[in-house]
Amino acid sequence: MSLLCLQNLLKTFGGLVAVAGVSFDVEENSIVGLIGPNGAGKTTVFNIITGNYRPDTGEVLFDRQDITGKPPHAIVSLGIARTFQNIRLFQNMSVLENVLAGCHCRMKAGLFASMFRPPSQRREERKAVERGMKELAFVGLDAQYNNLAGNLSYGNQRLLEIARALASDPRFLILDEPAGGMNDQETADLMDLIRAIQKRGITILLIEHDMNLVMRICQHLVVLEYGAMIAEGPPEEIKKNPQVIEAYLGAED
Repeated sequence: MSLLCLQNLLKTFGGLVAVAGVSFDVEENSIVGLIGPNGAGKTTVFNIITGNYRPDTGEVLFDRQDITGKPPHAIVSLGIARTFQNIRLFQNMSVLENVLAGCHCRMKAGLFASMFRPPSQRREERKAVERGMKELAFVGLDAQYNNLAGNLSYGNQRLLEIARALASDPRFLILDEPAGGMNDQETADLMDLIRAIQKRGITILLIEHDMNLVMRICQHLVVLEYGAMIAEGPPEEIKKNPQVIEAYLGAED
């Protein structure tokens, strides 16, 4: 069953067509890669899904519900979380505090409860801390919980972003170049982590330029060039597609 359906998305910025009639589905509990050269429109598609951009035309359906143009906080509450190509952490807050920011969308306490801290608010806060520590342990950062986020290595900051996204309790996780800046061992560990996330029943859509990672973990690939979709299918088909080879992998390869 398709969990996410993109239907004929068009997005322009002035005279630039960033996304040109893109349509594809993401099956539930799958790992799908969205690939293409720089400027192909991949991050724009992500931003449309997560409500950062509203498409000029087209629809985004999540679990058969039209979420086109909903604000980002509403998208998160429906079960869609994301990381970013450029790391966006609270650098001067602790590792745990960053993850707790991801829990916030599931917490019920309002301003009054936060000020006067009744038992219900304290219980909710304890549960959030437990959830935050669980997600930090899941990505291997629980020992760093009291460290400042800005003191983590680049690779661990990437992992912290994933832990924060998971703390929002998503059904659908969008990863924007999660292996960017990672060394070979960190990338191998990341592949194991992505598979472990899928085993939790979370569907994954990712942009990634590391073709070794993409080919090894994705069940399905969608290829964009100049905002348009030029191919989609299983990795074995995509890596043999002449149009994809010329546009993205390099004609000589």
